[in-house]
Amino acid sequence: MAVHTYSSRNFTRDVGAAKRAAAKGPVFITDRGRPAFALLKIEDYYQLAGKENVSLLDVMDAIPGGSDIAFNPPRLQVKFPAAKFG
Repeated sequence: MAVHTYSSRNFTRDVGAAKRAAAKGPVFITDRGRPAFALLKIEDYYQLAGKENVSLLDVMDAIPGGSDIAFNPPRLQVKFPAAKFG
């Protein structure tokens, strides 16, 4: 497993490169030369956290204060014209 290090400046310039590197191993992001953050594949994070098979709904439910968000999308009113053959 490769470990990569990016400065904050280089990370913000090329997030895609950091994501590609994280697919191969952890990425440390430094501030003023000191490790400040770690970027991991989500599967690696769940393994470290001792969680398995976490769904997107589980992740969304874990957002602090997320239960107070009301989501009532308007009903879509779409009328399709009759099909014409011939």
